[in-house]
Amino acid sequence: MAILEILKYPDPNLKKKSQPVIKIDEEIRQLVADMAETMYAAPGIGLAAPQIGRHLRIVVIDITPPPQPKNLLVLINPEIVAGDGEITWEEGCLSVPELSEEVKRKKQVTVRYQNLEGENCEITGEDLLAVVLQHEIDHLDGILFLDRLSKLKKDLYRRKIQKERREKQL
Repeated sequence: MAILEILKYPDPNLKKKSQPVIKIDEEIRQLVADMAETMYAAPGIGLAAPQIGRHLRIVVIDITPPPQPKNLLVLINPEIVAGDGEITWEEGCLSVPELSEEVKRKKQVTVRYQNLEGENCEITGEDLLAVVLQHEIDHLDGILFLDRLSKLKKDLYRRKIQKERREKQL
């Protein structure tokens, strides 16, 4: 297993749509293991393959709070098939460092996906799990949580990043 580099905004690779996984083989299993290790090391509660530069429809999630045992959820080719209600949750993102903002999402979502054995599965999540599922599936479609913020908040964050880049160049 390996800890992989997490791409940071404004890397253009974060805006690309991901392709479905056609075959779940040893390479995919290794990628999932590396993604999980990367997510835990970050530390984070979700990671999508595009965040590490792989444009495949793969997501790993673990919302279990420490010190409880880890409970990794692996979703291959996930798609939201139902959603209900509305919730506002303060979100952050490993690819959008130093920013957390409230985002409106569905309070409950049902997601169809394949597990590592290639079996078709379905999960219904509420509250935090629903938010994380939506956030990570957005990554697969090239959408950052930053894209769900007001123009003013996006512009402020962009300017902050540009300023930090200029200061690093000096």
